[in-house]
Amino acid sequence: MVNIDDAIIARLESHGEKFEVLVDPDLAAEFKNPENKDIAIEDVLAVEEIFKDAKKGDKSSEEAMETVFQNIDILEVATEIVQRGTIQLTAKQKKEMQEEKRKLVVNKISRESINPQTGLPHPVKRIENAMDESKIHIDPFKSVDEQVKTVLKAIRVKIPIRFEKVKVAVHLPGNVAGTAFSSISRFGIILNEEWQQDGSWIAIVEIPGGLQDEFSAKMGELSGGKAETKAIK
Repeated sequence: MVNIDDAIIARLESHGEKFEVLVDPDLAAEFKNPENKDIAIEDVLAVEEIFKDAKKGDKSSEEAMETVFQNIDILEVATEIVQRGTIQLTAKQKKEMQEEKRKLVVNKISRESINPQTGLPHPVKRIENAMDESKIHIDPFKSVDEQVKTVLKAIRVKIPIRFEKVKVAVHLPGNVAGTAFSSISRFGIILNEEWQQDGSWIAIVEIPGGLQDEFSAKMGELSGGKAETKAIK
């Protein structure tokens, strides 16, 4: 639990009422992130109280909480305030969060998209440049998937790009095929597989288009350079 002196205010206004809680600035930002499910509200709060004015120490009434939240449980109300309300982040915190979320958005686009003109993934730098040219604003509190859709729509006028699954044929020596299954499953789905008379293993794997090079490199690494991979139509 953060020290009160180091806490910041999370605020939610509704039905003419104002509700505030004192929170750890870093944990509150993580707790508000829809992709982070591992933080307990008890760890976020500096003190388990709901205020109408935290600076003055004025507490909210149970009547006001019941009206707005239909609930007077402090932890449940605090969860609503942090998730739905605004957090007074410092400029430094907001910038750091935006940069981290931007990296996640760029990496997802890079991993799952291709240039339809070549069938190959776009380099990360090309995606970043297209985002800069499109003046993309990254919201530190919105999910990666939600923002990927917005970014793709904007950068399509700058570069040819689309999300696409590709099928890759892979041929592995029999002595490494078994250990390769877990790695392959992290890339995509095995559509067909077959053991050959010489003991080797072949399969058709469906993966995001942007992972073709990474997939081929991983298969080569696992097989000591003996793997064969080929994108198929």
